Amino acid sequence: MKHIKFFYIVYLILMVSCTKTEIEPIPDPPKDIFEVKETTISNEQDLNFNLNNGGIFVLKLIDASTNQVISKEKIIGVPGKNINRIYTKSITTQYLYLVLEDETKTEIKRTKLKIN
Repeated sequence: MKHIKFFYIVYLILMVSCTKTEIEPIPDPPKDIFEVKETTISNEQDLNFNLNNGGIFVLKLIDASTNQVISKEKIIGVPGKNINRIYTKSITTQYLYLVLEDETKTEIKRTKLKIN
């Protein structure tokens, strides 16, 4: 009787360990969001962008059809690679402009975003 239980346990372990585990592919992160004319984004996506110098900057989301500012966030940028997460769940429009401005409200970079 002990041998039968042992074989069942070994069989069960073999069956569980031999099942195929699906691994979701990790998408390549976008290089610099401002290097492309238009990008499709989704909620809680990280936006990568490069800055030549550090300081205080403002990231604005502007409705492409009405040119109204939807969101404005003040960030402290560092020279080189910067990452900022975007939340789009409550945004009703499909096309936006992402604008990067410095402290003097001078536009540094701009790109078009399409919400997925």
